Amino acid sequence: MKNHDLSSGSMLKTLLLFAIPYLIANILQSLYGAVDLFVVGKYCSAESVAAVSTGTQVTQIITSLITGLTLGSTILIGQYSGSKDFKRVKEAIGTTLTIFAAVALILTLLMLLFERRLLTLLHTPAESFGLTMKYVSICSAGNIFICGYNAISAILRGCGDSTRPMYFICIACVINIILDFIFVKYFQIGVSGTAAATVLSQAVSMAAAIFYLKRNDFIFDFKPASFRPVLYIAKKLALIGIPISFQELMVRISFLYLMTVMNSCGVYAAAIVGIGSKYDTFAMLSATSMSSALTAFTAHNIGAGKPLRARRALWYGLSFALAVSALFWMWAQWNPQSMIRVFADNENIITAGVPFFRSCSYDYLMVALVFCLNGYLNGRQKTMWTMISCSAGALLLRIPLVWYFEKHYASNLGMLGIIAPAVSGIMACYTLVYVLCEGRKDSIN
Repeated sequence: MKNHDLSSGSMLKTLLLFAIPYLIANILQSLYGAVDLFVVGKYCSAESVAAVSTGTQVTQIITSLITGLTLGSTILIGQYSGSKDFKRVKEAIGTTLTIFAAVALILTLLMLLFERRLLTLLHTPAESFGLTMKYVSICSAGNIFICGYNAISAILRGCGDSTRPMYFICIACVINIILDFIFVKYFQIGVSGTAAATVLSQAVSMAAAIFYLKRNDFIFDFKPASFRPVLYIAKKLALIGIPISFQELMVRISFLYLMTVMNSCGVYAAAIVGIGSKYDTFAMLSATSMSSALTAFTAHNIGAGKPLRARRALWYGLSFALAVSALFWMWAQWNPQSMIRVFADNENIITAGVPFFRSCSYDYLMVALVFCLNGYLNGRQKTMWTMISCSAGALLLRIPLVWYFEKHYASNLGMLGIIAPAVSGIMACYTLVYVLCEGRKDSIN
């Protein structure tokens, strides 16, 4: 798909075409954990489902930490590419890859050193503790590949290429699905097999990306001498990336605390929150993709002196995200049993999960509001607001509410499930007020 002029032409068509690459890439990437859980749920025990559920929540910490650096790389490389400063493009790519490699090694060391303590803090059920340890250990050993292919995708998007990242993610997804069935169904190595499939698929994807780019005369040559950080670029990456990483980490910590409470309720509750997180990901794909598209669309139109076009695009994007999320919400309200059976046939898991799914599914709608509003504000360079807003929602709302419900309603999974939509709803309200105030400024000016 080619780049589009976001400040002219049909606003709805331009916005949707720009969001499509993000949506496809996000769908493919979301299949990783979903397939792991699906295969384990079909061929392994409830303890294995709980292990993959908890282990996935832990490994997503890595994804949260590299999100900010990924965004920073895309922005910087995009700026240098737009100004035709190819020397700085090369320096930014070399800096990005070197920093990501260092981050991967540090995160691997930290995870291997502290995984037992972390899983203990999360109240991982005793029945699934050993299996969870195996899953996290194997996935942690593959951090270099996770960081590697995320870095390459960020670089390509910064260079204006949104299709090749999709291809590389597709390669990883297909290999992961094949290996999951081979390792779990035929080799019968369970949780370890799903983790190994994830790591190997990411390794092949990263290797394929590097091989393809070298064969096609990419601007960066991937020679050892080119992997060196440039100090001023590293500082810019940190300035842009650290606030986003901090925001993502705070949100992840708050959900890990929810996982801790659910783990305390037993292995079936632990399995349910893991299954629920997979549906969270898919139900919110339209919102996350549209949020990314709105950030770029808004920034482009603000720069072109068209703030009203940017604000109208927000309402179009928000309508699209809500419409898709509403389909998943209706499914959860109408037949949550069928949603759970996609990943697990255990009747105890299904019974425990029905009230949780019905209540937590309201978050699909609330998050669509929050994500799109935040994407618009990021495009207006209000990133400090979004960081403070999301961090406050995690630390001042979600964690205290989880603590309160743990003390009074620990055995009521339906009550615990309502926490996420309640927090998102509050955040949506005050963020909407802020957006309307910003819109009034535009009208005055």
